[in-house]
Amino acid sequence: MKQTIAVLFGGQSSEHIVSCMSAVNIIEQIDKEKYQLLLIGITKEGHWLLVPSIDEVRSGSWENGQTEAILSPDATKQCVIINQNNRQEEIKVDIVFPVLHGLYGEDGTVQGLLELAKIPYVGCGVLSSAVAMDKLSTKIIVDAMGIRQADYVPIMRPELNEMPLAVKKIEEKLSYPVFVKPSNAGSSVGVNRAKDQEELKNALLEAAKHDKRILVEAAVFGHEVECAVFGGGKEEVIASGVGEILAAADFYDFESKYYNEESKTVVEPKLPGNAAEEIRQNAVAIFKAIDGYGLSRVDFFVTEEGQVVFNEINTMPGFTAISMYPMLWEARGISKKQLVEKLISHGSVRYDG
Repeated sequence: MKQTIAVLFGGQSSEHIVSCMSAVNIIEQIDKEKYQLLLIGITKEGHWLLVPSIDEVRSGSWENGQTEAILSPDATKQCVIINQNNRQEEIKVDIVFPVLHGLYGEDGTVQGLLELAKIPYVGCGVLSSAVAMDKLSTKIIVDAMGIRQADYVPIMRPELNEMPLAVKKIEEKLSYPVFVKPSNAGSSVGVNRAKDQEELKNALLEAAKHDKRILVEAAVFGHEVECAVFGGGKEEVIASGVGEILAAADFYDFESKYYNEESKTVVEPKLPGNAAEEIRQNAVAIFKAIDGYGLSRVDFFVTEEGQVVFNEINTMPGFTAISMYPMLWEARGISKKQLVEKLISHGSVRYDG
């Protein structure tokens, strides 16, 4: 008998479209002989809808659907409630694959709902999802680990009411250029580089549109690299090789990441010294420190002198056609189909023991 797997995608974050792109690639790789698919799209407004086919995910037409599909928090039922034409149907779910990026999906909120429902799911749990989503919280943990990262200054949105004081606070610790990021956001949404005071003010205001907590970081120059990790729980955490980002823009912003064909990725790049192995070790250590489970992509910089500098960790990394996470495992001989099956299998035993 087939197991029923619910794939969640879309969501209320600024990464809504990226989630849909990732979902298409994951759905294509799920073994249809083994699993009965239940596709559930979450609109930008937060409406949960039953999606009849992957074609509607590709086209985006699913967002005009009318059939509700609501995950029940009732742990005795472990089901999705389908509402159609004033009639309700409960469909038992064996596992959920939450292909959600950013707020209200990758930040522990959906993971908390799944924990309440006692439904096994793919990926990191509540704590690791919440910590990794919040860049400031991640910084504090990595500081305690003694792993090198860029100098930073935290800014809270109310501080921007006294902009001169906020700017002074930053300039006392950091030199230009700096990067300004919303603490809770992903795929470089709301991230800007500032090379002077005027650009800094504009970048702070832009970041404040996306989150009340803002991270201002010193610029690090060198290779932008990423490492994939898998495991946790009873399974050993392993790291892939390293991939390098060759951004078409000044930095790897949202547009260059997903829409600029001149942005390139290189698997197993030549890095100075022992940088590649240090990245792999640090990626595993950080994943374990936040109590990661399933998968994450850990991002670093490598300076020309060979210094490895931690950037951030993503607990539900992109799975689009150009995403680094599946690409790194393919370079290690694990196909996308095999990777998706490993993730589902690993998620299905998260409550065992």
